[in-house]
Amino acid sequence: MEAYCMKCKEKREMKDAKEVSMKNGKKAMSGVCPSCGTRMFKIGGK
Repeated sequence: MEAYCMKCKEKREMKDAKEVSMKNGKKAMSGVCPSCGTRMFKIGGK
């Protein structure tokens, strides 16, 4: 899964990506940036 890293300022492939559910019930992906180690988050559909 590819997501935008706020620290690197570019899109990267997420490391250790896992599907999570937000408070409003929408699905999202959470992982770690492989180069800097910052948490990454990508909001998905319902």
